[in-house]
Order: sequence, then C-alpha cells, then structure tokens
Amino acid sequence: MSKDESAPVLLDQEGAVAWLRLNRPAVLNALDEATAHAFLDAVRTVADDSSVRVLVLSGNGRGFMAGGDLGRFQADLDHAADTARAIIAPFHEALMRLHRLPIPVLASVHGPVAGAGMSLAMAADLCIAADDARFTLAYARIGASPDGSASYFLPRLVGLRRAMEIAMLADPIDAAEALRLGIVNRVVPAAALADETKALAERLAAGPTAAYGRIKDLLHHSGTAELASQLGAEEESFAALAGTEDFREGIAAFFEKRKARFHGR
Repeated sequence: MSKDESAPVLLDQEGAVAWLRLNRPAVLNALDEATAHAFLDAVRTVADDSSVRVLVLSGNGRGFMAGGDLGRFQADLDHAADTARAIIAPFHEALMRLHRLPIPVLASVHGPVAGAGMSLAMAADLCIAADDARFTLAYARIGASPDGSASYFLPRLVGLRRAMEIAMLADPIDAAEALRLGIVNRVVPAAALADETKALAERLAAGPTAAYGRIKDLLHHSGTAELASQLGAEEESFAALAGTEDFREGIAAFFEKRKARFHGR
C-alpha cells in the first residue's frame, strides 16, 4: 500500500482495516485530477485485496475535504467543462466501486466537509463525525449542481424536500444537525475522533463480513424493488449465508451463550 507520504491519497492497512486518507492538507484535500485518479487506484487496490474487511475514509489536516479544487477551473475557465469531466469521471468510477464493495465503508470526518467531500461522506455506508465538522453542499454557491453521488444519497438520507433545501440554499450544517438529519451516524469530540473511528472499524472488522456484504446489497436495492422481488432476494441471501462458517459460528455462540468469533467467511 502507499509509501509516498507526499501522495495525494495514502492507503495503509492495519490488520483487516484499510485506511484511505486524502492527503492535500494545504488545500483542505480539494479534489483535482491527480487526486481523483489516486483515489480510484486506492479503491481498486482495496477491492482486489480479500484480506480487507473494512475500509475507512478520512482526510489529513484541518478537514475531511473542501470539495473540488476550484483553482483548477480558475486557471482555464474556457475549458472548465473539460476540467470537470477529467476530475469527475475517475471520482465517479471510484464511487461505483465503493458502492459495490462487499465490506463496510466508514467515513471519518472532521472540519470542512464540503461539496464532493460531503458527497463522499454520504456515499459511505456509515459516517462518524467530529463535533467540529461542518457540512456544506456548496455547489449552488458557484453556480454548479451536485456530483459525487450527492443527488442520489442526499434525498435517501433526509427526504426530498429537505434535500432540495440543502442543495439549493447551500447553508452550512453543523455536526449536531447532521446527526439529527441522518447525514451522519455518530458525533464524537474532535479529540476522540481517531480513537472512536478505530474502535468502530475494528468492531466491524471482527464482524460477519459476508453478512455485511449481503446486508449492503439488500438495503441498496430495496428502494427500487417491488416487495415480491425483495422477499425473494432476502430468501436467497439468507440461504447463501446459512452455508458460511460465520453462520455456523453465530449459531454455536448463541446456544453456548458467548460472543461469536467471526472470521469473515
């Protein structure tokens, strides 16, 4: 995994947990072409590594991500559309791969979480936020529309009417309000974010990984599925998991009145 500490994206692994860190702190981890491609490469690496059971997304420096690197657009406004596509295309491919990962993806956010940064936080399966996190879906402020899957996940998290307000008015949202709206799962003191993230990641890594993958797939498809097809998918999923080592361990632990020791198989 990543060894160059100056790379725009760092990828490390501790046990079964992969840590993907955005690493352009001087510009609040703003997304440019190089960062978008590095992010995609990191996600590909995780997808190809069966030893990874949890992926954590975070940002180095004062914030998670301030969105797209507007300096790239300012440098050549006549070709802004080309610049947009060059950044968005690899970022969107990475998001599709994240969406399909059969493992939990946990976003750990602090400070500014704006534009594509807020999109990325919402695209994760779970999000833990420091109490200093500030969320802004800032696209409308520069006359743009959301990217990075925000238009998909935001209404699913908060409802259509509230999503319209957040996207159109682009007002900042503090961590407490983000928790109330369902944008994040937990808010912790900023000083405790690293420890709380590690604890949650390790808990997930010790869980039934195959079941987590099935849970993700079922929930993601439930919004557009008819009841009959969803029931069928639930039956097939449960039956498939009933043949796994983790299911055998879960049943044994239940009757032996002890904590299950899952191995992700």
